[in-house]
Amino acid sequence: MAKFAVDQAHSAVGFEVKHMMVSKVKGQFGSYTANVEAADLTDLTTASIAFKIDVASIDTRNEDRENHLKSADFFDVEKYPTIDFKSTSITKDGDDYKVTGDLTIKDVTKPVTFDVEYGGKGTNPWGVEVYGFEAEAKVNREEFGLTWNAPLETGGVLVGKDIKIKVELEVNPAS
Repeated sequence: MAKFAVDQAHSAVGFEVKHMMVSKVKGQFGSYTANVEAADLTDLTTASIAFKIDVASIDTRNEDRENHLKSADFFDVEKYPTIDFKSTSITKDGDDYKVTGDLTIKDVTKPVTFDVEYGGKGTNPWGVEVYGFEAEAKVNREEFGLTWNAPLETGGVLVGKDIKIKVELEVNPAS
């Protein structure tokens, strides 16, 4: 198995959630580590993937919201500083993949399946092979203990239950 490094300058780990029942809030995590090992990344079924996300690096373009998300109402970063994912199975789905693994948020671990699109393989200007992937999964935040909400005068709630997790990766052989 070869080890691969995530090029963080060309990668992103983000999310989106319904806000006030009418729009979406999008955000990302600026700090994370990933361990990717595979016999051949053109066949993702040979891979083992693990992520560790620094929750304190959350960025939603609103400092007050970020501070609230870091508080005990949501992620409680003092007690639970990371979100972790480790793949348990990877299957081919046509030209794409299903990556299933254990997602841990606030000490709650649940299986999650990401739909993964293989973007292809190329060579950068310095002669290094690069591989691209896009992944998306949907989780119910309440199942992970993220239950804070507020009712709206017009009906509904401030924050939706379903969170779309979006990952864009560019990886290359680790040196």
